Amino acid sequence: MVHHLVAAIIVKGDLILLGQRAPTRVFYPNVWDVFGGHIERGEQPDQTLVRELQEELDITSTQWHELETIRESVPERDNVPAHDLIVHLYCVTAWSGSPVNKQPHEHARIQWFSYAQAVQLDLAHPSYPRLFAQCLPSITDSK
Repeated sequence: MVHHLVAAIIVKGDLILLGQRAPTRVFYPNVWDVFGGHIERGEQPDQTLVRELQEELDITSTQWHELETIRESVPERDNVPAHDLIVHLYCVTAWSGSPVNKQPHEHARIQWFSYAQAVQLDLAHPSYPRLFAQCLPSITDSK
């Protein structure tokens, strides 16, 4: 089984918005994660990006670019069968509205972090520091 998802790294200047996953989540409880979710039947990934950020944060993305697509296998856990994930990762740099945590059952809290702070957190995926760096102007401009 293959699950298609989108994930958004949301940046404002030199800050990254992350959500701490709720302790009740089956996969990756209590770690810091980006925002996104499953692509629904008939949706394109960019449509899912806009929908998920409206549902989770009450913002409407207006500017973004795709970073990369990651594919990985997830082993069986807690009666959830093994499956593959295909994740379309985006850097979101503009939106309307102010981010609020609309789904506390998914994220216990949301918070803005500098790159230095974010890479010290318990993150949901080991690729996040590299991806954060690709989204932050202060880091990409200094290379």
